[in-house]
Amino acid sequence: MLRINDLVFDAYGRRFFDSATVALPNNAKVGLVGRNGAGKTTLFKLIKGELEPGGGDIGLPKAARIGSVDQEHPASPAPLLDTVLAADVERDRLLASLDTADPEHIGEIYARLAEIDADRAPSRAAEILSGLGFTTADLPRPMSEFSGGWRMRVALAAALFAEPDLLLLDEPTNYLDLEGALWLEARLRKYPKTALVISHDRELLDKSVGYILHLNDGKLDLYTGGYDAFEHERGEKLRLQESMRVKIEARRAHMQSFVDRFRAKASKATQAQSRMKMIAKLPVVAAVLAEQTAPFRLPSPPRPLAPPLIRLEGASVGYGGPPVLKNLNLRLDLDDRIGLLGVNGAGKSTFAKLIAGALHVEHGHMHRDRRLKAGWFHQHQIEALDPLDTPLDIVRRALPEASEAQRRSRLAQFGLGASKAETTVADLSGGERARLLLNLVAMDAPHLLILDEPTNHLDIDSRRALLDALNDYEGAVILITHDRSLMELVADRLWLAADGTIKPFDGDMADYAKFVLDRARVAARGPAQTPTQAPPRGAPPALAPLKRRLEAAEATLARETQAAARLDASLADPALFGRDPTYAAELGRRRTRAQEAVDKAEAAWLAAAEAYEMAGAEPTRT
Repeated sequence: MLRINDLVFDAYGRRFFDSATVALPNNAKVGLVGRNGAGKTTLFKLIKGELEPGGGDIGLPKAARIGSVDQEHPASPAPLLDTVLAADVERDRLLASLDTADPEHIGEIYARLAEIDADRAPSRAAEILSGLGFTTADLPRPMSEFSGGWRMRVALAAALFAEPDLLLLDEPTNYLDLEGALWLEARLRKYPKTALVISHDRELLDKSVGYILHLNDGKLDLYTGGYDAFEHERGEKLRLQESMRVKIEARRAHMQSFVDRFRAKASKATQAQSRMKMIAKLPVVAAVLAEQTAPFRLPSPPRPLAPPLIRLEGASVGYGGPPVLKNLNLRLDLDDRIGLLGVNGAGKSTFAKLIAGALHVEHGHMHRDRRLKAGWFHQHQIEALDPLDTPLDIVRRALPEASEAQRRSRLAQFGLGASKAETTVADLSGGERARLLLNLVAMDAPHLLILDEPTNHLDIDSRRALLDALNDYEGAVILITHDRSLMELVADRLWLAADGTIKPFDGDMADYAKFVLDRARVAARGPAQTPTQAPPRGAPPALAPLKRRLEAAEATLARETQAAARLDASLADPALFGRDPTYAAELGRRRTRAQEAVDKAEAAWLAAAEAYEMAGAEPTRT
């Protein structure tokens, strides 16, 4: 589909591509990866013809259409649905031509409209928009009513709807919430043509693409499989490369030793000359240089606080008008790792502000340990940075008592060395700004870290460094992120913001992904087209909801009982208390909470069983 031959491109005093060559298969889904600044976005501009290569060529089939998401859609008076429908240029042109076409050509136009399935276009556009978070009520709204972030989603929807022969997406999940990212992940897998995606989202690169295109040192290498397969294969390739280099260098040194010893000896001169020629023919194998990523420093609190850190009882919070969130009944302990789920606008950021102390409870009660220190990272901090500030200026204000050497040392620990310490914020990359702020909010060893989309500007290696730091951190964490991999590997409990409140979500990320995709499919069909779910086989229609409730209660009870049993098995080890009494005490607290969960689940099962029995059926417990 896309062929790149001996591509050469120089800009800003450096070489981005040095005789790079690759060919992408037809209808392939390809993830483009490489270090920040390697030239991934530059490659997109070269493919689109916005930049001219200095050598080589980029080839596409004749009349191939390229689609991309370069900027948000303008704030025009055009309705949302019409804006997306207009992205199918051929359909738009054919419909417009019906008004002026000669009678003998109208049949041809209708035939072509039928061929491109034009009648189904509105429902297909509505399905895409629904997956990206728009509601049915949004479809007739003018574009001018949507914010810039939502208009970026419209641009993405238009690109997906148009189905170009080559779809170029540059970090598409950066302006999506987790729900939108999950939907896009599934949508890309089914995209019928070729897609090339720049992304630092491991989950998307593992689940949505069949190839990884790696940009490194001006070269392009294509690997089959997702990101995990690429990492394994590249690691093996680098290992073999280093092994080959060591062998060749050993052989070179051995022959050079012979030459040095016998070059001046007449009887060995011919052999020495022969070895010199052999040395000249030995290939040069570059040494493998490890790509270093600075770690994140998230110091743990020196002294744990007594549980709970925070307890909410019937709490409501808002901004002076109707509450954004109400009936909050939640508890947060020092060992909790909470993943906060929910669509944009559901109240996740409002909840983060409440927990961070930036908002106060309007009704109900919030218990908060007065010694609690919270570190709060959110995207608005990056936007609010003074572009004329330098990292050193920012650290001077954060550490007024420290010496200049100590401040520079702290910045170096953050991954911002001498060359970056006095660079203005305007000239730092998004990843460098995020790295600076993430380290700063954790600098005082808080008991709680609240991270609202911490990975938006981080590359894959930096995301992994953040994951390692979070797993070593011994305080509580509340995580809001569209990065599914980070959510799965950090959060051990999920809370869902929906319907004006926040409640624990009963399931893991796989369950939530299924929930999101099922909801998007139902929403895309619309209320009038949503089929009524058939009752379970063998149950009268009146009993169907009660039977489903009973089955769900049984599953929950089984899960909570198993969790308690696992803790019992750990606590049954007599050596545990002598080996690690602190951990043993922590397990004891977890066991207490697990028993509470079992009791609650059993009460729910008993209530469901009683309701089912009173309706005329015999309950069974598995």
